[in-house]
This record gives sequence, structure tokens and C-alpha cells, in this order.
Amino acid sequence: MTDNLILVGQVGGAFGVRGEVKITTFTGEAMALVAYSPLLRSDGSIGLTLTGARPDKKGLVARAKEIATKEQADAMRGLKLFVPRERLPEPDEDEFYLTDLIGLEVRDASGATLGRVKSVPNFGAGDLLEITPATGGQTWFLAFTRDTVPELHIAGGWLLVAPPAEDETEVE
Repeated sequence: MTDNLILVGQVGGAFGVRGEVKITTFTGEAMALVAYSPLLRSDGSIGLTLTGARPDKKGLVARAKEIATKEQADAMRGLKLFVPRERLPEPDEDEFYLTDLIGLEVRDASGATLGRVKSVPNFGAGDLLEITPATGGQTWFLAFTRDTVPELHIAGGWLLVAPPAEDETEVE
């Protein structure tokens, strides 16, 4: 069951003293998390069952059946929240979920296979593709932009990349 889970939020900690919790949301609409409840842990077990929520700067401030005190809310800090893929709306024709990229073959303009997408992290400056090289070795990262990934062929199982040229100058 855990293969089809999609990350939709992460608990930031307590909000106030009455057991409310801050949740950073990774959905188009923050309040969508209420409709997706119960939210699951990465192992598929129930993480939070939202009983009420209101929008906040980074997502939601919510009440959950599993949390009654500030201390319980703080203990949930960092909990990643997932929903099964089938509970999310199907993306439009030209849209996709980032999780759809994981496992795709990465090809260059000549058609050579460079590797496979291992993950799609975002460390704050935009989405990246973490690529496992076809020849083995250490993974590498590529910014996920239209310039560096001009073509997506999700149904075909691959994407085309145009990595930036390496700068040959040395920094002193």
C-alpha cells in the first residue's frame, strides 16, 4: 500500500496551548487536506484525522482526533503526512504529480540513457531531479526547469534532459 502514497503535508508543531497543530501543506489548496483526512504516515497507518482547520501562512492550523494537548502536538513535529494516490484528483492532460517522475529513465538529446530519477527534492530554491547514473556511482542533481528538462514522456517512461554545460574556469 505504501507504494502509492503521496506526500501532502508535514506537521510543524503545536499552535497555541489547546492541542492545535501547524501543518505545512504541499497541495494546491491548503484546505484540501481536510477532505483527504485521515492523513497517513509513510507506513500507511493513520497519522492524523483532521476534525477542523483554518488556513495559515504556510498551510493550516488544525485540530486532530489524535491530539488533545500542546505536548502531543509538539510530539508530532516533523511527521510527514500522506494520502493514497487514488484519493487525489486526476491531473489534467498537461499536469502530473512530482511522484510520477520517480523511476523515469533520463535521456540526453542523442537518446543516450543517463540514468533514472531517484527522487524530486526541494531544498527551498526549487524542485530538483536526483538522478541515479545508468553506469552506477553517486547520484547527481539537476534543476527541474523547462530549460533543463524540455520534454516529459511520462506514459513512455522517460524524460529528456539538457544539462547545463560545465564551466571550465577555475575559481581562485
